[in-house]
Amino acid sequence: MTALGDITETPAGFRSGFACFVGRPNVGKSTLMNALVGTKVAITSSRPQTTRRAIRGIVHRPDAQLIVVDTPGLHKPRTLLGERLDSLVRSTLTEVDVIGFCVPADQPVGPGDTFIARELANVGRTPVVAIVTKTDLVPRERVAEQLVAVGGLGTFADIVPCSARDGFQVGLVADLLIGHLPEGLPLYPEGDLTDEPEQVLIAELIREAALEGVRDELPHSIAVLVDEMEPRAGRDDLTDIYAHLYVERSSQKGIVIGHQGARLKEVGAAARRQIEALLGTRVYLDLRIKVLKDWQRDPKHLRRLGFDD
Repeated sequence: MTALGDITETPAGFRSGFACFVGRPNVGKSTLMNALVGTKVAITSSRPQTTRRAIRGIVHRPDAQLIVVDTPGLHKPRTLLGERLDSLVRSTLTEVDVIGFCVPADQPVGPGDTFIARELANVGRTPVVAIVTKTDLVPRERVAEQLVAVGGLGTFADIVPCSARDGFQVGLVADLLIGHLPEGLPLYPEGDLTDEPEQVLIAELIREAALEGVRDELPHSIAVLVDEMEPRAGRDDLTDIYAHLYVERSSQKGIVIGHQGARLKEVGAAARRQIEALLGTRVYLDLRIKVLKDWQRDPKHLRRLGFDD
């Protein structure tokens, strides 16, 4: 992986490099990355497989710069999109300096965790830090049991429990990951928190808003593209954003729109608040919905939505 940034003077022993989080869907990888960075750079949802891109969050410290790559959850692909996401995860594993293997404290260790542990054992010499997430959801005794269970999955450089929600040992997670980075200059300028383009971040915030409250089968069928984004003519305090929400079937379109458009208005209002916080300006958000039949299985549609080979 490469990144561009100004070369600056750094103290002796300064470390910089890449870490990635891997795990089953919905184990708290994105929430943990946001906690490490100190701001929201990846969307989160209770729905599995929310993350669809390898999003980078940048952690700046006096002694190190840690670039965390949040990846989609590893799972058995059922669509062409799933196959491409699975390939994205596997390629990312070969490009980082350290891997964070996330297992939630509130769920028993299962076949999915065992499968990923076996995959990580074949990565080579890349160190793996096992991270037991969501410790705020269970008693301390359960955390201890989970640590033992995770330890039985393989040989790890470190095993650490944490909670991104209440901040428990988030700093220790950063310390452990940074301890496996090589010495080197910062890869990004001070102050950069992600290298994702604004339009991609905005599309993700819209998708996050759309995911809330919809039926279980719908989230995987939602995609968002920002068609146009520019300051309002003659105004420096207002940004116009035009975006499309894509679904796979007409029935799904009706779900997103809701009764008399109520659901779509809620999505727009929730997304606009997040986008205004991101941009630091007022936002006019125009959302349209379009059906792209079976887009998760269509190579042409996947390319159009940014999921290239």
